Amino acid sequence: MIEVQDLHKSYGERKAADGVTFAVEEGEIFGILGPNGAGKTTTVECVAGLRAADSGTLRVGGLDPVAQHTEVTRLLGVQLQQSALQPKLTVREALELYASFYERPADWRDLAGQLGLDDQLDTRFGKLSGGRQQRLFIALALLGNPRAVILDELTTGLDPRGRRDTWDLVESVRDRGVTVLLVTHFMEEAQRLCDRIAVIDRGRVTALDTPAGLIGRATAATSVSFETDPRLGHGELTTLPGATGAETHDGRTTVTGTDATVNAFVQLLARTGATVRGLRVTDATLDDAYLDLTGADQ
Repeated sequence: MIEVQDLHKSYGERKAADGVTFAVEEGEIFGILGPNGAGKTTTVECVAGLRAADSGTLRVGGLDPVAQHTEVTRLLGVQLQQSALQPKLTVREALELYASFYERPADWRDLAGQLGLDDQLDTRFGKLSGGRQQRLFIALALLGNPRAVILDELTTGLDPRGRRDTWDLVESVRDRGVTVLLVTHFMEEAQRLCDRIAVIDRGRVTALDTPAGLIGRATAATSVSFETDPRLGHGELTTLPGATGAETHDGRTTVTGTDATVNAFVQLLARTGATVRGLRVTDATLDDAYLDLTGADQ
């Protein structure tokens, strides 16, 4: 549905996109992760035809987003990071206005009902909560009956409940048959929603995989932590199969490694007769993989 091949875009001496390449399959939620300034928004703005690439090939449904911009706007809905409306505009007025831009718009009343806005139609934009504003932006992005939609930093500024409600909305968009290109910096969001993820760092795609595939690349896929026991020294713990390290902090020892490390640790307990307190086994998360891929200092 969306193809980006060797995209280059610079602002003066700064390279915002330096050979970005990925493809988004029809019907999937494709995520883009990366540090601030990595080139995420520049990339999706080029996909939307809002910026012209310096070089490279971009296609949306087989169309060039710049040369065939009018046709692409019929295929692609966009919600950008800095979206805003005039504060006194009501929800109804916004939906009617945006619907007028399309020859065959979706029924805005149906969209309002599906997105929980039907009781807010006469509320002015400036009076809406952050979550309601995001619902409205999703509705506006869907008014043209697009085959794909770009959602850039959709849940920034929302509280945990609003964020999770918005995740449900994104999944409902995909269930409508719409392909979603999602830009986010929330690891939990990406891990829950995305079928595949491209990690962009310094204008380049440094990894592209499923969430599970990225997590599998983490330096330590599993960790075991427990209240420190003198019978279990660091030397013995770091020699467990698959172990990548052991450290003690505030009375708790943590051993990082793999599933094999966990099994060997259990066998070690049986051999030594040690009974540890507060035992926890934790799988790696997308946070761990992200830090490995982009550098923990970013």
